[in-house]
This record gives sequence, structure tokens and C-alpha cells, in this order.
Amino acid sequence: MEVTSVPGTTTAGGGAPQGPDESAKGLSSGALGLFASVVIGVASVAPAYSLAATVGILAAIATVGLHSPFIFIVGFIPMVLVASGFYYMNRADPDCGETFIWTSRAFGAPLGWIIGFAAVASSVIVMSNLVYIAAQYMFYMVGMNAAGNSTLWTTVGGVAWIVIVGVFVAVGIKVSARAQYVLMALQIIPMVLFTVWALIKGYATHPKGFAPIRLSWFFTTHVSAHALAAGVVLAVFLYWGWDTVLAVNEESEDSSRMPGVSAVLNTIILVLMYVVITAAMQCYHGAAFLANNQTDVFSPLAKDVMGGTWDRLVFLCLLTSGAASALTTMLPLTRQTLSMAAHKSLPAIFGRIHPKYMTPFWGTVILSALSILWYVLVTVWNANAIWDAISALGMMVCIAYGGTGLAATVYYRKELLKSVKNFLLIGVAPTLGAILFALILVKVVYDDYNPANSYTSFHGIGGIFLMGVGTMVVGVILMIIMWIWKPEFFRRKPETWPGEGQPIPYADERISD
Repeated sequence: MEVTSVPGTTTAGGGAPQGPDESAKGLSSGALGLFASVVIGVASVAPAYSLAATVGILAAIATVGLHSPFIFIVGFIPMVLVASGFYYMNRADPDCGETFIWTSRAFGAPLGWIIGFAAVASSVIVMSNLVYIAAQYMFYMVGMNAAGNSTLWTTVGGVAWIVIVGVFVAVGIKVSARAQYVLMALQIIPMVLFTVWALIKGYATHPKGFAPIRLSWFFTTHVSAHALAAGVVLAVFLYWGWDTVLAVNEESEDSSRMPGVSAVLNTIILVLMYVVITAAMQCYHGAAFLANNQTDVFSPLAKDVMGGTWDRLVFLCLLTSGAASALTTMLPLTRQTLSMAAHKSLPAIFGRIHPKYMTPFWGTVILSALSILWYVLVTVWNANAIWDAISALGMMVCIAYGGTGLAATVYYRKELLKSVKNFLLIGVAPTLGAILFALILVKVVYDDYNPANSYTSFHGIGGIFLMGVGTMVVGVILMIIMWIWKPEFFRRKPETWPGEGQPIPYADERISD
């Protein structure tokens, strides 16, 4: 069946803006509890894969060295600040379009569409790297190292993983959640074993490069401002994806409250994981070892720490990490485009719900095909472009997260001075987070224009810059086309929370309480 438009206006009596009617989209409401929500949120970030892709690079940055845990803590700050904005916007409108519809409410339809597009595009772009990692370590795990190092076979394997992920997402949120339980267990258990093993063996045998854990790893003033900025840019990628739980809010229990709580919990769980695992990695062989193995940190480290066939557990961990993140990347991607279609800002086919599976079935098919097309084009152009794609999505993440944080302050601006809680949690925190993301965005754009900072380039311009800025230019063009084709949505004006004691939709308490 085809979804209907979801209105976003206030009630006739000037009451609270009404969130979308969940039944209007046809999703399976109440399918996810808090535990499932947290699992999906953490899995979407792929902590093992994220560390594999960044910890060596971080260790190689001048003055960072053993202070990587400190960088993770600092990088956590803008995330948790904007998480407050996500929480309160979800309270006002638990719509699976999250960033798209929330920024449309605060800033108006055109800017909201562009910011929403940034969130959608980042998911399509990162899919190529996630399935590449899943395919590569799948081959490594079964001893097919030649295939794992082959562009052709990793591309074939990656395409197969996109198809598998698309099938799981298409057949239902409950099936996807159950798959995540297994994938998360296969990811977390080996990581816990590796971390404990590295610490115990490191302190017992003092291997070459052994570095006992020190407090300065976590709190220091010895990292230069340039190194700190470069590290935080990498941290944007490390934490990206924690908001997945808000894209499946309409399929969650207590949709106005629980997804927001889960999102905040996710950021806390992630920073703890990153700090502890990185400390164990550094402790065993030191920062120089990590810096010298930037492209594949876990393979040599796992072999030294665990030895024998036990190191295959780490390969399994990285395989499931990439697969789990691909699954939880496709989930919000299909829900965000569903919402955009429901609000008549994308073609209606993205909003058609399968009557049996209660999922955006055709949207999933189309987005899976687009992900495959992007993956193949990138690898055909230049195999190293996959790594540039990771950095390029940082631009879109900054736009999406920063825009959503600022949207909360703008939308609730009439409520900010009614209590200290409002002022700090809806005003100061998300706005400060948005400012930090804006500063990160400026640095990324400035640095990545230089081809020396990218694996690829075109006519003297860095591949990262071309992918990031080029994608947003495509977004503007698509918005103009949709504006001409479906002008109704683009007539929406910026809104504010009506205030005056109005209760938050779907909740018992007032914002100003």
C-alpha cells in the first residue's frame, strides 16, 4: 500500500504540533524495546570496524601518539551535546525522518530538505566501505587472503553483502533486530576477549613497545591544537550512526521518549568502549606499532596478542562489525526516505509499505541498488576512493548533526528562558554542539581541498573534497527538481513550539517542568 502525507501543522486551537500518525506510514509500531534499540544504535556505529579504520591514523598524528583515548573523549563532547537536541526534537515529533523533518520544522522546508539529504547521502556513501570490510575479513577468516586483497573479489563480496542486508531490512524490523543480536554478540565477545587478553599478557610479558597505562592518556595538555582538530575530525566518523535509533522511533516502544534515551545511552557506551579498547591496544605494543600498521591494525596485533587460530576471532569480529553496521545503516536510510516520501518531498515509491512485512519494501530495493551502483563506480574509478568516501561523509555528518542540534534551540526558542533546565539542555548544549560541528566542517572542507590529504584527486582537487562538496551540490539540484515537481512540501514555513503550557506530544510532562 502507499503511504499518505503526514501533516506537520499545529492544531486548530493553537495546540502542540502533531507528530506523524504512525499508522499513516504503515510501519510496525512498538516492535523494538530499549535493549533492541541500544543494540541497533551501537551496532550501527560498528565500533570494531571504526577503530580498525582510525586508531592507527590517530596514533600517527604528531603529538597525539598515546593520547588517542583523550581524542575520543574530546570527540565525544559535540556528539553528546547535540544528542540533547535530538532527544527534545524526538519528544516533539517522533518521526522516522528525524533530521529531515525536525530541521524542516525549525528552518523551513528547503533548508530542512538539504540537511535531510546530507543524512541520507552519508548512509549511501559509507555503505561501500562497510561492505568492503565485511567482504575482506570474510575472506581472511576462511584463509582466502588473496581474495581478501583483490579488488575484484572484495567488490563481488561487497555487492553480495548489500543484497543480504537489503533482504533483512526488507522483511521486517523484528528480523533485523534479531540478526543484530547475533552480529553484536559475534562483535563484542571477541573484542572483550582481545582487550582483556592484551592487558593481561602485556603486563605479564612486557612485549616490545609495551607502554603501561598512564592518566595522561585520558587527560592531557600536550596535544597541539592542530592535532586535536585533526583527531576530532576522525572522531566524527567514529561516533557517526548513534542516532539510528531515532530513525526507527516509529517502530519503538514509547516512541516519544525511549529512542531519545537510547541515543544518549549509545554515545556513553561508545566512548567507554573506544577508550578502553584503545588503551589496551596501545598498552601492548605502544603507539608506534599502531602508527606503522594504519591500514590493518587488528590483524598483526591480534596475531601477537592471541596467536594461533585465536586471531581468527578478531577477523570474525571485524567481519560482523562491518555487516552489522551495513544492516543498521540501511535501516535508517530506508526510514528517512520513507518519511520524505510521506511528507511529499520524494517520489511516492519510497513510501510504499509492503502489506506483509510492514517495511518500505520498494524504497529498500531502490536504495540497495543505488548503494551497489555507488560501490561499483567507486571501485572501478579507483580502489582507494573507498577510503576517501569515509572522510567525505564527515562533511555530511557535520551538516546533519549540527543542523539537528541547532534546530532544537530554534524550534524551542520561546521556552528557553522558562527554566534553567530548558536553557542548558535545549539552548546551550545543542547550540554549542552545532557550533563545534560547524568548526569541524570548515576545517574538513579547507584541508581536503588539498589533494595531498586524499587518496585520490582530479585536476589538482582532493577526492575527499570532490565527493563531499559534489554530493551536496547534487542534493541542491535534486531539491530544485523536487520543488518544481512537488511544490506542496516546500510551501512549509518555519515553526516554533507553541509553548504556553502545551504538553509535549505523546508525553505527560511539560518541556518547562
